Amino acid sequence: MGSHLGLQSRFILLLCLISIAACNMFAFTEDPSERAGKGDGYCSRILRAQSNRKEGNSEFRLRVEGDPESYQPGSTYRVTLIASSPSYFRGFTLIALKEGAEGDREEDYTGNFQIIDEEETQFMTNCPPAVTESTPRRRTSIQVFWTAPPSGSGCVSIKASIVQKRIINFQDEGSLTKRMCEKDATDKPLLSCCACGTAKYRVTFYGNWSEKSHPKDYPRRANHWSAIIGASHSEKYVLWEYGGFASDGIKQIAELGSPVKMEEEIRQKGDDVLTVIKMKAQWPAWQPLNTSFSLSLSGGPPPSAEFSVDQSRHLMSFLTMLGPSPDWNVGLSAEDLCTKECGWVQRVVQDLIPWDAGTDSGVTYESPNKPIVTQDKIRPLTSLDHPQSPFYDPEGGAITPVARVIVERIARKGEQCNIVPDNVDDIVADIAQEEKEEDDTPETCIYSNWSPWSACSSATCEKGKRMRQRMLKAQLDLSVPCPHTQDFEPCMGPGCSDEDASTCMLSEWISWSPCSLTCGMGTRSRERYVKQFPDDGSVCTQPTEDTENCVVNEECSPSSCLVTEWGEWDVCSATCGLGMKRRERMVKMPPADGSICGAEVLEVVKCMMPECHTIPCMLTPWSDWSDCSVTCGKGSRTRQRMLKSSVELGECTEDLEQVEKCMLPECPIDCVMSDWTEWSECNKSCGKGHTIRTRMVKLEPQFGGDPCAETIQRKKCKIRKCNRGQANSDEKKRRKEQREKRRSKQGRTEVTSEHPGCKMRPWSSWTECTKLCGGGIQERLMTVKQRFKTAQLSSCKDRKEIRACNVHPC
Repeated sequence: MGSHLGLQSRFILLLCLISIAACNMFAFTEDPSERAGKGDGYCSRILRAQSNRKEGNSEFRLRVEGDPESYQPGSTYRVTLIASSPSYFRGFTLIALKEGAEGDREEDYTGNFQIIDEEETQFMTNCPPAVTESTPRRRTSIQVFWTAPPSGSGCVSIKASIVQKRIINFQDEGSLTKRMCEKDATDKPLLSCCACGTAKYRVTFYGNWSEKSHPKDYPRRANHWSAIIGASHSEKYVLWEYGGFASDGIKQIAELGSPVKMEEEIRQKGDDVLTVIKMKAQWPAWQPLNTSFSLSLSGGPPPSAEFSVDQSRHLMSFLTMLGPSPDWNVGLSAEDLCTKECGWVQRVVQDLIPWDAGTDSGVTYESPNKPIVTQDKIRPLTSLDHPQSPFYDPEGGAITPVARVIVERIARKGEQCNIVPDNVDDIVADIAQEEKEEDDTPETCIYSNWSPWSACSSATCEKGKRMRQRMLKAQLDLSVPCPHTQDFEPCMGPGCSDEDASTCMLSEWISWSPCSLTCGMGTRSRERYVKQFPDDGSVCTQPTEDTENCVVNEECSPSSCLVTEWGEWDVCSATCGLGMKRRERMVKMPPADGSICGAEVLEVVKCMMPECHTIPCMLTPWSDWSDCSVTCGKGSRTRQRMLKSSVELGECTEDLEQVEKCMLPECPIDCVMSDWTEWSECNKSCGKGHTIRTRMVKLEPQFGGDPCAETIQRKKCKIRKCNRGQANSDEKKRRKEQREKRRSKQGRTEVTSEHPGCKMRPWSSWTECTKLCGGGIQERLMTVKQRFKTAQLSSCKDRKEIRACNVHPC
């Protein structure tokens, strides 16, 4: 009987170790003889408890964001534990073990969990690598982050246990265990693809390289990503790969950020390349994943491009330089978009770490050029490369990703041959895309690309509209009308559309940080975090960072004193009606010249609390919204309502006017030109000639702005006369030549009015431009083939012409 009670007590203790919830179901006392067994292993008691319980059911599922089959070392994934309706669970445990490990030692656990919501999850006290619930209660899902271990860690199993009522569910295989192996950077893609038709994708590049994420030696002024270059291609062509050597095109990108040579190399591959992928450079380097937030910060959307793949060219590669840097880049190499089921991948999300092109030996962002005599192989950077490296970590931790790339399938064409049938969402998405791509624009109308959609005119769940624009560049046939240049579609505020899967649950803003400067204009920031991610696994779009300007001490002169920032406001002195509140600050340093500090250290303002005898307000309905306050761009609009009750009954504190933002078509942006260059040398050494000067287009006109003016000007020039003879003699000779020309009909076909008495050779080809960009010069020559006896020396000579070339900006 005693033995039976000991086993029962031990069983309850094991439940406690697995989850707080399990512990709350029982009250037990511990036999002293059993205490010796408590310390027999790092977290082994949890594993034994899990392995002794019944198999889990399909009603519970452990999911890793993106459902990857392998993990990228150092990347962070969102791990979700889900109970399908109507099931629920009270407690849980999450662990991540190395392949074949028993969990008896600390070294058996791999990767690092990170808590998202402390109200829901916490680290287990008696087993620090494990995550459990903060409080036992009914729940249907929880989420945590898990950062994959560094390279060379092998395969990993993330396991979950579930406490439901008095039953513990655990699975060694199946829906509560996720096994992933390290993604081998040198893995070769599938050599053949069985998918049919073609697929169209959109690739979007988000630069996450910022001073906050990578503070060491961060180059504040010059940080950027170079223009992005890549291709969809066959397995016969390798754009770049780990363990390979950088081509001349890669070297030019890695060291100079120029994609010109790389594009030449790609286009030389002929049929092995289906689409050349090109995206603009990104200044500054940081581009938040929240698109609307990034638009407001960087003035435009993140770089993106569309490309196609087919059965023979189903791989996608690209690269971009991290600048400034010696030869560091990020990118994808031979990403296979063909699935084993003979279909096309729906979505790829990849966090990127920098790699070394092996052409320069610099170790810091702004190292001077140090070319490598014997070129090294392309390799990923690590945190142990060099103590001066901005990514150096003496503990050898994973490098924080500097960018993220998202590749999304937007259309499929042709007959498909998927082994796995399409779901309804796939079919509808492809049909919608095909309908969207139908364009009835006449071939005689030449347009620019559509601009991005504007913000919705409604910030609420009331219906609004948004618009996009394009410019009519040319109308080749005036008899054929060209369609509209504006496009509108209905919309609603964020989170209101049925198409929105779900919204993020965000915490309140954390208090502002101290001002960055103690005197003069500085900045301060605040943050908030995501408490609950969307159930569909999509990315949260609301900003989690906010910055603003701040001034603690306006003057920095010796006669001014330094004060601290203002403290928080005191509670209002009144609980209802009008009251006062105050805040204080202290003198941090008196004036250096010994004068009296004149800064205010106390501030008192009025505060209004609810009326002491509040009377319900009688208000009219809201009026319609007014027109937008601007005719283009961002503005505001208002609506009003009126007080119906008598003023004598008491003051009404309800708002009688509301203001919201509105968005109209973007304001026109005029063309911006550079200054004129200096006048070139005269194109003739004597006689009448001409000289030219050029200028560049720095900003193309947008949204109907003023067009660009001329980029080339020329004027006459004359250095000296070519003939010093008498004018009358010249006139006689000219008349004589004209008479002979009228008499002769044979052999004069090459003699022109511009070259009397001469037979000239044809114009030569134009020489190469003297500059690749920024305005250069080309020349061509016409030489004398035969000079007649009656020809004047001044009129029969070699000719030269000059013209501007490559006037586009560098």
